[in-house]
Amino acid sequence: MPDLNHGDDAAAVNSLRSAVMRLGRRLKHQRVDESLSPTEMSVLGTLARCGSATPGELARKEHVQPPSMTRIVALLEAKGLVRLEPHPDDRRQKVVSQTEQAEAMLEESRRKRNAWLAALADGLDEDEWAKLREAAPVLEKLAHM
Repeated sequence: MPDLNHGDDAAAVNSLRSAVMRLGRRLKHQRVDESLSPTEMSVLGTLARCGSATPGELARKEHVQPPSMTRIVALLEAKGLVRLEPHPDDRRQKVVSQTEQAEAMLEESRRKRNAWLAALADGLDEDEWAKLREAAPVLEKLAHM
């Protein structure tokens, strides 16, 4: 467990935070559809990973207020990227699902971002690339904690 009072651990945590943030920002700019905000892309990604959800569930998962999610869903629906359907158990609610157009756009976005990241990784030597391959599952675990 990192000890933030220990100089080496504190420096490593700081370096990791900084690198992950910079890399994340750069990845966000590798978009297929420039008309979508990062938040809209995030909502589509959540729907792709988790499946259909109510706007309230999406708001909780995305850490935004329900009225904000209602606006985001309306924008995505207007762009043909999500559809609203009646909730199977609660007629007062709607269920948000991604459309085939959204699935195709997300796949193209993943392809573009993977290609961009692979091009960056091409500049690593074999030892650095091996370390990065080993670190990927650990970073994935951190992302889901």
